[in-house]
Amino acid sequence: MKTTFFKKGRPDPELLALRAELQSAQGDLSLAYRKFDQAVDPELVESCIYQIKAEKARCNYLIRAIKERSPESFLPRLEGDAVWT
Repeated sequence: MKTTFFKKGRPDPELLALRAELQSAQGDLSLAYRKFDQAVDPELVESCIYQIKAEKARCNYLIRAIKERSPESFLPRLEGDAVWT
């Protein structure tokens, strides 16, 4: 994935799309966990486990793609007089 830099104040449309997709994937992961909590049939439990693994993989991929696109958004934020040593 190539990195494109925009002037400050102008959001990257691909980055915005990735973040929106990540929010959707996190919602799907939450739903998969709720289905797992309610499953009683062993085959359904197994199906839910695979769904959870798939959604986690999707979230991890999107997080990596967002980090590649904008590494500065994941740098630790310092508050007050804190200093990293």
